[in-house]
Amino acid sequence: MGTDYVHGYTTDETRRLADQAQTLAGLLHAGTTYPAGARVLEVGCGVGAQTVQLVTASPGIRLVSVDLSEDSLAQAKARVAAAAPYAEVEWHHGDLRELPFEDGSFDHLFVCFVLEHLADPEGVLRQLRRLVRPGGDITVIEGDHGSAFHHPRSTAAQSLIDCLTDLQAEAGGDALIGRRVQPLLQAAGYHGVRTRPCTVYADETLPHLVDGFTRKTFIAMVESVRERALAAGLRTPEEWRQGIRDLERAAEPGGTFHYTFFKAVALIPEGAG
Repeated sequence: MGTDYVHGYTTDETRRLADQAQTLAGLLHAGTTYPAGARVLEVGCGVGAQTVQLVTASPGIRLVSVDLSEDSLAQAKARVAAAAPYAEVEWHHGDLRELPFEDGSFDHLFVCFVLEHLADPEGVLRQLRRLVRPGGDITVIEGDHGSAFHHPRSTAAQSLIDCLTDLQAEAGGDALIGRRVQPLLQAAGYHGVRTRPCTVYADETLPHLVDGFTRKTFIAMVESVRERALAAGLRTPEEWRQGIRDLERAAEPGGTFHYTFFKAVALIPEGAG
């Protein structure tokens, strides 16, 4: 895929991805449904957290889910079997740049939290375009760490968010890619790109978002790079503790947290290939 997965392949990360998918299902998947019988390609399915949402919202689709990690695919299979045993899913282990499918063999393409980890997202989008029939569509969902802000304000907490962004950049990815989704799709040859922000806001009146997003998704995501950041000497242990403590204050009474995802839908033009 062009970079390593900065958050790591751990049990904690698997739990975080599941918490994120469940908490944000209504926000991120609203309007994303496919007719029964439609052939859908999900690239970078990971542990299947978003796969479950796809087959639940669109029962009867013929889904092909692809990932580079065999361990993640095994977890995805088990997750879907438990949550949606009726689903028709074909699992494929392989690199996004070397998929063996014929041109125009899918009706829809779903890409969620994948482009941020790629060194050449535009190039990958161009390659994937050929797999969808003319008139079909692509859905892309990405976050943007630059959209994260919180109360109480804290330079120590912001320093950890910046550290996560820097580590992802060093690994070849882009944690700020949400703001680039529309121009990336446009440059990759997709038509009619429509992009909208999907904003998460959490305070004590929204305890499910405080727990499911602020704590279990975002703070957990920052914590996932702790060992890498300390080993690289980017932050001291004390700086890390203070930053996490300040982030946790945003999840306490009187605290607030905001983050924006970007969701785009675009068409595959006639004559694509």
